Amino acid sequence: MRIGINPEKENNQLALESYHRVVIPVYIPNLEEDYFKDGLVIFKLCVESLLHTIHNKTRISLIDNGSCKVVNEYLKHLYDSNEKIDQLLNSKINLGKVNAIYSAVKSNLEPLITISDADVMFLPNWQSNVEGILRDFPESGMVSPVPSSLGYRSEFLNSTTYYAVFKGKIQFEDVINPEGLKKFQESIGREMYTNIHLEKYLTVSNSKNSAAIGCGHFVATLRSDIFKSAPQEVCQHKIVGGSESTYFDIPNDEAGYLRLATKDNYAYHLGNVFEPWMQNKMEALLQHPKEETLLEELPEGQPISSFQYTIGKILKILLFKKFKTQYFKIKGVKTPY
Repeated sequence: MRIGINPEKENNQLALESYHRVVIPVYIPNLEEDYFKDGLVIFKLCVESLLHTIHNKTRISLIDNGSCKVVNEYLKHLYDSNEKIDQLLNSKINLGKVNAIYSAVKSNLEPLITISDADVMFLPNWQSNVEGILRDFPESGMVSPVPSSLGYRSEFLNSTTYYAVFKGKIQFEDVINPEGLKKFQESIGREMYTNIHLEKYLTVSNSKNSAAIGCGHFVATLRSDIFKSAPQEVCQHKIVGGSESTYFDIPNDEAGYLRLATKDNYAYHLGNVFEPWMQNKMEALLQHPKEETLLEELPEGQPISSFQYTIGKILKILLFKKFKTQYFKIKGVKTPY
């Protein structure tokens, strides 16, 4: 039996008070195994740094992706005590990174979605700099606050390559923050960069701004339109297996959007082992004023055409593979890059 009329039927339009959402899946199944023993400490640094560095038009979705009871309780505490954390999605099993992210992405309306691992420390001004690139490059669809000198090597930069060669200006610039690059390779336990990579990275610029070419996806901000172009079926991989490329990188590239990063380093990938420098950085971060810079306007995305994407695909093979040495010499880097 039903009595009366549901009042929401007369007020059925969703009101959007934010324009930027951050989505973080959390998988810490226990605190005993060596791999996970520092997981909660690392995640606390992640979420505390995030809360201190976002503006008031931002909301956060946390996904409990099969974590242990202690982590369950901490996530519930965060949800209950922070207005900006307006969603806590719970799963008793590990849905996999992509499926967990999509459980939040598909049910929210913000035009900007940041996806982040649970071991990222956000630094002051990350949001204003990322949003600034998305504003000043309407063709951009995916922007990270962490640059990589090797970002140009991605397979999914065809749209970016076309834009850089024909619409913007592509060049090598001095790396602003080589320590940020070093911190990243330390966090994954593998040396990635040679001396020249710590000195120069490939950038693209227009009349308004400039950015590093390419980005990873341990933390990146995407236009929500990108997710409409992603596969509709459920991802069959928990992590890796090409899942992030399939659901993030390829849709962004094939839709005609650029994949970029800030030139300075505005976040750290912490890894799974706590180190004293992390707490020192956190204490310094908390002394920094909270973020209050808002976008006055976010232009609609302006992707390049499918024809231009095809040209970019050919250019990328020629410039970044077949004739890379000669092309990079023209751009000012004469040593192997």
